[in-house]
Amino acid sequence: MSLEEVRIKIDSIDQQLLRLLNERAELVHTVGEIKRKDDLDIYVPGREDKLLRKLAEINRAQNGRLTERAIRAIYREIMSAALALEDSLKIAYLGPAGSWTHQAAVNKFGHCVEYLAEATTEGVFGQVAAQTADYGVLPIEHSTEGAVHHTLDHLSDSSLQIYAEILWRADAAVMAQAPNRSITEIHGRAQMIAHCRPWLMQSFPGARLIESASSNAAAALAAQNPAVAALGTPLSAELHDLRVIATSPREYATQTRFIILGRRSGPPSGNDNTMLMIHSKDRVGALMEVLQVFAARNVNVRQIENRPTNSGAEARFFLEISGHHSDATLRQAISALEIEGIAVQVKVLGSYPAPGWVEER
Repeated sequence: MSLEEVRIKIDSIDQQLLRLLNERAELVHTVGEIKRKDDLDIYVPGREDKLLRKLAEINRAQNGRLTERAIRAIYREIMSAALALEDSLKIAYLGPAGSWTHQAAVNKFGHCVEYLAEATTEGVFGQVAAQTADYGVLPIEHSTEGAVHHTLDHLSDSSLQIYAEILWRADAAVMAQAPNRSITEIHGRAQMIAHCRPWLMQSFPGARLIESASSNAAAALAAQNPAVAALGTPLSAELHDLRVIATSPREYATQTRFIILGRRSGPPSGNDNTMLMIHSKDRVGALMEVLQVFAARNVNVRQIENRPTNSGAEARFFLEISGHHSDATLRQAISALEIEGIAVQVKVLGSYPAPGWVEER
């Protein structure tokens, strides 16, 4: 087959793809009308994850040349276009533009929806509460920095809940105007500079490592000076028209958990986790009593975090447990905590599908 014949065949396939994509969009529009009529959420994370897994399985069964990562990336944008078409979906995130949270949000929702940068956690909560944003994206745990207490504290005081979760593993990118090695300075967030310092010193031995307020600020400096590079997200490079000249090795990858903040919990997916806030009296064995309630019902407590309260007489625990808060077993456990006087207050902060790690490489 000649090159011209191959190109003609590709053009024909592109026409078929475009027709099928528009046909799919019409069906999605119909689904959206049904959801609006029944007051259902447009974005359903459990459904999205099942679809992506199913497509990856079909691709493997067909011995497709495309990788699973490529399949996910393609369908992420197809679904992003559908979400934007249906509801002009707006996503608030902890900014500025090009931040790690922004990168994770785009990785989840694609490029077609509208993003609203907020400088503070309060701003993200405010946008979702005021319904000027449909969802918010916030970090809740860093592999290098631990739990993000601002997020936990705001969940405690808000009626908003965790709707879904993003588990995101990514490499840091060094970006500059051109792929040359005449870099005299590398700017980046203090935590990321510290995390990647050994690799940066080995890869760019003549460059000074300088702390910056944000990845976005570092990328803005690099865009103005060809001798300056920035350490940050691939999205920062895209936004500032920079080229990624180096990517950190796997051992320097960061792992971050983000929550998708909504006005209610996510619906049951069959494989969920639930975040609880529990206030109890500050006494010896208080946490043990709480844990025994769940252990007696064979409920797995996956993670525990404690935070101070305004009253020194109370202890506050955040527990992530397996299951959805609507499950009978979890309802019984929560009731037992209150009825038996083990907890002063129990608050469900959200139930959400348990996702796998997403790698951005």
